[in-house]
Order: sequence, then structure tokens, then C-alpha cells
Amino acid sequence: MQTDPPVTAAAPPLAFAPIHTRRAFEEICARIREQVAEGRLKPGDKLPAERELAQQLAVGRNALREALRSLEMAGVVELRKGAKGGAFIRGGDAGRLAQVMQDMFSLGSISVEELTESRVHIQDQVVRLACARATRADFEALAANIDRTEAATRDGAFLDRVECSREFYRLLAQATHNQVMSMIVASLTEILMGFVYARVAGGGKPQPRLIEKRREFLAALRARDADTACRLMHTHLESVHRLLKEFPKPLAAAHLPPRRRAA
Repeated sequence: MQTDPPVTAAAPPLAFAPIHTRRAFEEICARIREQVAEGRLKPGDKLPAERELAQQLAVGRNALREALRSLEMAGVVELRKGAKGGAFIRGGDAGRLAQVMQDMFSLGSISVEELTESRVHIQDQVVRLACARATRADFEALAANIDRTEAATRDGAFLDRVECSREFYRLLAQATHNQVMSMIVASLTEILMGFVYARVAGGGKPQPRLIEKRREFLAALRARDADTACRLMHTHLESVHRLLKEFPKPLAAAHLPPRRRAA
């Protein structure tokens, strides 16, 4: 006896989520970034005049202005006024990364523990690269920095000594000859130096034997002895981070001397 096949439930009709078109200014930003990524626009190039660019993109001038302001804030373009003004493609600005990280820290997205842990591990790689790649000029720059640190210590100019420390880490990162490493180190250093300023402003005493430890570290670096240099750096950073716990909040940039804010 022949039986009918079992009845199966009908498949539900296909359903697609609605497509949300980008806002005009976002599309403009994407188009300009695309031209930069493909090499059609390079640092220093000037974008077409506002009216012409709006016509090419078939957008309103208000949307175009909003897009250019957004790109300016992102560091992609520079808006200049005057007869020779306009919108120009900017070169890379490593300070943007530092500002993003600073904002994340201020908003509580990044903890001090994460910063200090990252700094220890990143500096380890920086030291190893510097041992392999540093030039005579790099060594001389670091030696001159240590001399300035010694002079500032002798004169009791402890804020100047903090500036020397900031420069020391910049020079060490520069000795890696890796721009990405330099950007990361600069970003971490900027935030953590706020804690150092807070400590100095709060009457904290400078670390003893810093000059001696700096010279010992530089000697290991010159000898291309990465293991010894890393050990010395690790020990130093651990001691610094312990001291910074005495001052749970960094000194705000607005409270630093103008010269140091700009450094």
C-alpha cells in the first residue's frame, strides 16, 4: 500500500535586515581616506577647493565641512585659512596615539596596572632591538642625556631631571630604528610621566643612584649585551613603578609648567 510522504513545515520566508546608508560626512571621510590609502593623496597635497570638491562628491557643502573637521580632528588633514589656505593632507602624527591612550586612561578604560605591565614588557623588546641596531650617534645622544640628568640632579632641578627621563626613553626607543616602537613608547611614557611629576610636585625624593644605574645600563647597551641591559632596565622599572603607587593620580597636564607640557 502506497503512503503519502510526510508533510514538512514550510520554510519561513527569507528576511533581510534593512540597509542603513552612511551619513554623508562619513562617506566623504571614507572616500578621502581611500585616496590616501591608495597613494593618490600624499602628505602635503592640497584637496580641491570646497565648491569643486562638493560638486565632485555630489554632496552639500555643510556635509563636506563636517567631514573635513572630522578628518582634521583625526589628524588626516590640516585646514589652513587665508589666500593660500585650504585642506591639506597631513604627515603622520605619533602624538595622536598618545592622546587616544591618554583619553582611554582618563576615562578608566586602561588601568595603571595595565600600563606599567605593558611598559615593562615593551621596554624589554625596545632594549633588545636597541642592542642590535643602535648606532654611535644613538649611544652619544644617550650619554649626553645622562650628563644632563647628572647636572640637573646636582643643581636640584628635579623637574628638569624628569624631562631628562622623558627624553631618555624617547632616545632609547629611537635607537630601535622602528617607528612603531617609538610611537608606543612615547604613548606609555607620556601617561606615566604624569605620575612622576605628581611625585616630584608632592615632595618625593629623586631615586638614588639613578645616574650610576643609567651609565651601567648604557655600558651594557654599547657592549650589545641584551640580557644584562634588559635585566637592568627591568629592575629599574619595577622600582619606579613601586614608587609611583604612592601617588595614585598623575599630575594633570594643565598643572605642569608650560615648557614641560609642550615637550
